[in-house]
Amino acid sequence: MKIEEEIKQKQFGSPQEKAVVNLMYTYNWLKDRRSVFLKEYDLSNQQFNVLRILRGQYPNPASVKLIIERMLDKSSNASRLVDKLLAKGLVDRTSCPNDRRQVDVVINQKGLDLIQKASESGAKQLEKLGISAKESELLSDLLDKLRKI
Repeated sequence: MKIEEEIKQKQFGSPQEKAVVNLMYTYNWLKDRRSVFLKEYDLSNQQFNVLRILRGQYPNPASVKLIIERMLDKSSNASRLVDKLLAKGLVDRTSCPNDRRQVDVVINQKGLDLIQKASESGAKQLEKLGISAKESELLSDLLDKLRKI
C-alpha cells in the first residue's frame, strides 16, 4: 500500500518530504513486525541487537561501553539489557581483570544458538517481503547515502 493510503494524506510538500515520511513510517512498521517475530524467542529488538553485537565480538568479551557504541538504538539502557540477557542465561558477565570498574560480557553457547535460530528465521521473514538481494543492496546504498549529510 502506498504511503498516501497508509497515512491518508493526499499530497506532500516535496518528493523529499514524502521520502522522509515514508522512511519513518516504514521504520516503525518494520520495528513492530520484528517485535512480534522476536517474541517467539522471548527477545526484544534491543536484546536481539545486543546479542548480535556480542556474536560479532565472540569469543572476545565486550564492555558495556562497546555495546553502547554499536547499538542501533543509542537511547537503550545497555546495562539493563545485559542484566536481562544474563537472567535468561544467554550471556556471561565477569569483572575485567585490568579495570575493576569495567564489566566484560560474552555471549555463551545458549545465546549463540538462539541468535543463530532467530537470525535464520528473521532472514526468511524478510524474504517474504518480496525484496530481492539486489534491491536490498540498492536500498542499503541509498540509506548509506542519506546518512552522509
